Amino acid sequence: MSAPTHFAASPVVILGSTGSIGTQALEVIRSHPGRFDVHALAAGGGRIELLARQVLEFGPQLVALASLGAQELIDVLKTLDPKAKIPEILEGEEGVTQAASLVPSGVVLNGITGGVGLAPTLAALQSGATLALANKESLVVGGHLVRSACVRPGQIVPVDSEHSAIAQALASGVHEKGLTSPLLTGKSEVADLVLTASGGPFRGRTRQELRDVTPAQAFSHPTWDMGPVVTINSSTLVNKGLELIEAHLLFDVAPEHVLTVVHPQSIVHSMVTWIDGATTLQASPPDMRLPIALGLSWPERLEKVEEPLTWSKPQSWTFEAIDETTFPAVSLARSAVAASATHPAVFNAANEVLVDAFISGRLPWLGIVDVLRDVVGAHEGIADPLLEDIIGAQEWARARAEEAVAQEGWK
Repeated sequence: MSAPTHFAASPVVILGSTGSIGTQALEVIRSHPGRFDVHALAAGGGRIELLARQVLEFGPQLVALASLGAQELIDVLKTLDPKAKIPEILEGEEGVTQAASLVPSGVVLNGITGGVGLAPTLAALQSGATLALANKESLVVGGHLVRSACVRPGQIVPVDSEHSAIAQALASGVHEKGLTSPLLTGKSEVADLVLTASGGPFRGRTRQELRDVTPAQAFSHPTWDMGPVVTINSSTLVNKGLELIEAHLLFDVAPEHVLTVVHPQSIVHSMVTWIDGATTLQASPPDMRLPIALGLSWPERLEKVEEPLTWSKPQSWTFEAIDETTFPAVSLARSAVAASATHPAVFNAANEVLVDAFISGRLPWLGIVDVLRDVVGAHEGIADPLLEDIIGAQEWARARAEEAVAQEGWK
């Protein structure tokens, strides 16, 4: 039996620590004592008590709150533990961005939801840190700005289960010894990337059957437990459209060679088809802790992150084409990323407004993608945008989407 390997604790920053990705990341860190050192936590501020308990357990040097709530956090910390050491606390989105640049030799896990994650993504990359990217929207919105912010190869490690699966498949297929980057590896031998989708809660239904969908129905995902925006995006398959754009940008594969297939069991997380006809896939139970753990430790694997699949009992995996008449979001995303560098930012920003309108009862479920198609179609793209161009495109998209929601026809 070989002697155990000893590691110096890796400095880590968790952005979105009270959300689904953040809480699971801290579970992984908790179960591997001595492997990671949490230097900073950042959260929106809506779950102060949970954040306070995370601070007490993991002892970060810095806490960033996207909202104003520093004093409330201090009060809760003192209530939970009168002797608690109070970390430095920053307020506002600038504080979150500052936290992202804290560990240039460590890992920043960006688990923030939405396009607001772009600035922290850029800050983490520019600092030199490894970016474990769960905030797909920042790459979708920022595009080449995010890619050009990398200061070294392999700096972005994907955390979405689909892109983690592709990274693992690509790493298994390259020739070069010592190549550890999940990005752009074996590109010349890749025929297609294949993203799998659970199909969401409405798989198999027609548009007519989905005319009166309620938020409660859309929140009832058959496989994954996710945050509200991602869950609604999964029901419309907008999430798969965002993942298509992300895969194109991460792995430098043309949009027409990023394919999608419905796989209800959510066991095969994605695949790579090679030019010789072989396909490499990654399979594991539908548990986000595995891709999160890989994001924190890439290219190494941590022990006992989740239980492996068992093969002693019969099981079936099925695959089927997406019904693009009922779920046109994936095709819309493919056309958006092919149209211009700012169309993906418009796609994401408008969708965030429309999801909020659906949840608040101002827009029917079918209206999300119907309006999204109109907004994306009306955008005049910019070929080589600066950051201010991207910000402007998002503002235009949000305003255009709000105008559409306000129309009498949606009441």
